[in-house]
Amino acid sequence: MTDHPREGTVAAPGSPDFALHTLGWRAFQDLCAAVLREVWAQSVRTFADSNDGGRDGAFYGTWQQPPDPIGVQDVPDGPFVLQCKHTKKAGTTLAPSDLDDEFAKVQALVERGLCGSYVLLTNARVSGASEATIRRRLLDAGVAYPLILDGQWICDTIATRQRLRTFVPRVYGLGDLSQILDERSYTQAQALLSHLRDELATFVFTDAYQRAVQAVQDHSFVLLLGEPGVGKSVIAETLAMTALDTWGCLTVKAHNAVELVRHWNPHEPNQFFWIDDAFGTVRHERHLTDDWSRHMRQVMAAIRGGAKVVLTSRDYIYRDARPYLKESAHPLLHEQQVVIDVAQLPAHERRQILYNHIKLGDQPHDVRSAMKPHLHAASDTEPFYPEVAKRLGRQAFTRHLKLNSRGITDFMARPSAFLRDTYEGLEPDEKTALALTYQAGDCLPAPLNLDSAQHNVVTRLGGTVSGVGRALRTLTGTFLKEGHPPGKHAVTGWSFRHPTLEEGFAAFLANDTNLIEIFLSGQNWRAILSRIDCDTGEQPGTLLRVPPTLYSRVVTILQIADFETLDDWFSRRIWHEFLADRCSDGFLALYAQAEPDTVTHMTRFTSFLNVVDEPRVLARFKQANLLQPADQQRALERVTKLAIESPDAGWTWLPEWKILLSETEREKLLSQVKQQLPSRFDEVLQDWRRNYDPHSGDPDIYYDDLRSELYNYRKTFEQDNQAVSSIEQIINKVEEEVWRIQYELDPQESLVSELPGHSAPPNEPYGRSIFDDLDED
Repeated sequence: MTDHPREGTVAAPGSPDFALHTLGWRAFQDLCAAVLREVWAQSVRTFADSNDGGRDGAFYGTWQQPPDPIGVQDVPDGPFVLQCKHTKKAGTTLAPSDLDDEFAKVQALVERGLCGSYVLLTNARVSGASEATIRRRLLDAGVAYPLILDGQWICDTIATRQRLRTFVPRVYGLGDLSQILDERSYTQAQALLSHLRDELATFVFTDAYQRAVQAVQDHSFVLLLGEPGVGKSVIAETLAMTALDTWGCLTVKAHNAVELVRHWNPHEPNQFFWIDDAFGTVRHERHLTDDWSRHMRQVMAAIRGGAKVVLTSRDYIYRDARPYLKESAHPLLHEQQVVIDVAQLPAHERRQILYNHIKLGDQPHDVRSAMKPHLHAASDTEPFYPEVAKRLGRQAFTRHLKLNSRGITDFMARPSAFLRDTYEGLEPDEKTALALTYQAGDCLPAPLNLDSAQHNVVTRLGGTVSGVGRALRTLTGTFLKEGHPPGKHAVTGWSFRHPTLEEGFAAFLANDTNLIEIFLSGQNWRAILSRIDCDTGEQPGTLLRVPPTLYSRVVTILQIADFETLDDWFSRRIWHEFLADRCSDGFLALYAQAEPDTVTHMTRFTSFLNVVDEPRVLARFKQANLLQPADQQRALERVTKLAIESPDAGWTWLPEWKILLSETEREKLLSQVKQQLPSRFDEVLQDWRRNYDPHSGDPDIYYDDLRSELYNYRKTFEQDNQAVSSIEQIINKVEEEVWRIQYELDPQESLVSELPGHSAPPNEPYGRSIFDDLDED
């Protein structure tokens, strides 16, 4: 394993240079405060610009000499005044005349006893002659100790302080990473920055990010929750860059629990895994949650071995997923310190986010000037989405925007409506390019090689093949991104840059029945099942909603596939989830009429009930009054058999069984379990032992599913002391069996960083706004 660089190591020769001129005045002021807190280890306080009395910052109290002061030795006691001078022009040299207004304020501060030492920080260069003149004028004003720290000093400090870069991760996008990272980390960082540079350039150090860093440091795990577009993925990706630099980790972007376990290397403890949309992108996908539940012990073993894991999820998806995650396997998921809602943004963070996206977007000068008076109100909209703030900074999304208070606040408050208008205003080639990308699913492969169905889309939407090729390149970076789809590194092509953009396009398509029919005409049954809704309800997470007039068209497409011959577990699961979650009563009636054997097939479910989908489909058909009494009886007989012979307790808590079983049937089944399970358990245990493969891994993990079912029964019977006692005796038998296997395998074994302080939120600026220099070039 290659050692990562120690604090202070510069991996490439030369003086580092970060593009500090691209920061706004407020961001530069906050950066300076962070630098001084880290370097001096003192309590540095920043002020808003208007009521600061000539000070951008101050330090009160007794100076504690830092161990590595970097040019600030022998500083007397305070009070100290910090003054920041930021220029938007690269390579500027600060002249003494630029500080005439400051010199006028200094003497008054000295006379009021507020300035013993004066620290000037600037991103500009300061020549030796200018420094001497500035120092002399400050001394003449009564300052006991003047200190001038220029842009190069700030850049050098950033390059040699890993903890500081954790605090201000924007700097990763402002300079040459080869000057702060070793070769291994640099290679990975370059790959990350290929799509992360824009996000880092606009990144704001939020309370959510700080808590996420703390959770990873303390627990090596964090789950980031929030609505679509609130910045979960950006925080996760920024943590990945921090992990490369500060923690010396190898980074792996996995797509699910299986990939995480497969890529974990016990001999490389410093690994950082991040998984976006861990439990589903738009809707809860049970197979992903089941994978996490099934592999949670291996994931925890990786964490105990030194790996760091970051998951993201939409909040409503996690609420659906949480009941299916094993609390006993990962209790951290149920602790507040590792589950972080990233959507809670105070006013000053919102304004900095909005400033960064508009300042670094592609809006022309006159548009930024027109927006500026209305941005405070825009940042106060509820809810506030950083992803929408990014779109406000891009011309592609604001072609029809009215540059007044109502227009801008409506853009922030009603992003879906504006997104639909944006798609409506695109040229035919651009609409066609997006339609082909949506139709393709995970990825529209590059180079374009269109089949007959795709040519039909091009023709009916009024595009041309050559025009679509140009449009794909034009739309990349705003609506689309180019790269590898999840889990398919041999394929490259185009996909939507953000899930909300894809959802918005689905909503756009749904407004035109003709467009939906075009989409359906080019899809096979697998794509149909994963990308459409045949449900008239308003569920969170927008797929292409098919109107009832086209239900029969969908049924016809689905009839092409012979469901009963599917030997692919994943294909069957796609089918189950579609029928259980995304179909109205009317669609299910049409489908049941066309495929009458479907429901009977669903009664052949297997253990374990928490990871099989057929009962969910049966429950949905029962809700639609489409479950025949014979099929209801088959389901009851099947669950009775599994409840004892597996044993399977999923029916005691899974919501679908509250629909499928009457109260009488439930009580009868509980009685059968109580009477028969203890007497038949030795036989059950023998079946489990016969199925155990000594080469498959730890028997403790193998028997965890059995324990889980027994614990569920114990909880169900908690008011029945006799039943609880019987279940506990059974659990003891399982533990004895595990010990016995472990002894057979190995007899001998069987016997025996604090973050830098985050500045207090700045006071609301009464005079100078954070947006003050927004239209300066």
